[in-house]
Amino acid sequence: MALPLKFLSRGLASAAKGDHGGAGAGTWRFLTFVLALPSVALCTVNCWLHLGHHERPEFIPYHHLRIRTKPYAWGDGNHTLFHNPHVNPLPTGYERP
Repeated sequence: MALPLKFLSRGLASAAKGDHGGAGAGTWRFLTFVLALPSVALCTVNCWLHLGHHERPEFIPYHHLRIRTKPYAWGDGNHTLFHNPHVNPLPTGYERP
């Protein structure tokens, strides 16, 4: 007398419906092509239109920022590992180009 294997399987929502995905898959495919991809394209166009050189803000030496209690282990000890001289100021201000 063997036990039916149906009792050992998990009953998930898609398995209870009988088909894999059903109308939900069509809805998500429609939303992907009609909503998601045009949104990504619109954001890309927006980035390209606003692309340009922005001037850096004036340096204000706040006391709670850029605190160096000990030097970094690389370089001269004052520059961070991914230092960008156009964007990242040192404790004394921006570097001269």
